[in-house]
Amino acid sequence: MSAAAVLRRLALAAILAAPFVTARAEIPLNERRSGYEDMSADNKAMQDDDTANPAMLSVLDGEALWQAKAGSARKSCADCHGDAAEKMKGVAARYPAFDDKLGGPVDLEQRINLCRERHQNATPFTFESKEMLALTTYLGLQSRGEPIAPPNDPRLAPFIEQGRAIYNQRQGQLNLACAQCHDDNWGKSLAGNKVPQAHPTGYPIYRLEWQSVGSLQRRLRNCMIGMRAEPYAFGSAEHVNMELYLMWRARGMKVETPAVRP
Repeated sequence: MSAAAVLRRLALAAILAAPFVTARAEIPLNERRSGYEDMSADNKAMQDDDTANPAMLSVLDGEALWQAKAGSARKSCADCHGDAAEKMKGVAARYPAFDDKLGGPVDLEQRINLCRERHQNATPFTFESKEMLALTTYLGLQSRGEPIAPPNDPRLAPFIEQGRAIYNQRQGQLNLACAQCHDDNWGKSLAGNKVPQAHPTGYPIYRLEWQSVGSLQRRLRNCMIGMRAEPYAFGSAEHVNMELYLMWRARGMKVETPAVRP
């Protein structure tokens, strides 16, 4: 076993041994902080400089997809929505949102696929595919600097609560809940890294550990695997409800897409 693996086990053992008698309901709004604030100066510089941010390559691919005609309808996203810089500003900050036909929330990836099916007569993109990540990163960029603003839609309330329940539920062989790390122990060290508050301010992100761009659902699955829990499938209701709760939890914070993380 590597030294890093030993440290991870020791750190996890310390967390499990800590008293979790009362957990915070929510991190106070004035104490919330982006994971950006805990990064090294070099990593911050990589995110801040669009010429150095590797995720900008996905943005360029997404811009091309925005203009490309697709499906038997031979329509592009731009044909319906126009200039993304103008028409898509703030859109990524408002998802997941309620879909009337489906009767529940959909995230940005699902909205893209619904548009492809309903309006372009095109095949949906696969979750975590190059195309899906490119288009969501491009759309996310249009909201950079905008406040996260979940829709004020009462129909979303039960789904937010379902996401909150998953966030606070102990899972896996390690018997951990998301809240135990990210609400109760943020800012502390875990295997040499600071535990973040887990606000989804920059997705899709370029993660140095991945050496690629990835979605919020990929990150959630990584956490569940780390907890030795069975991860939910991409596009599952559990993932979408978690996304919805996390965006509500981060309401008012600024969108950073495309962010860089270690």
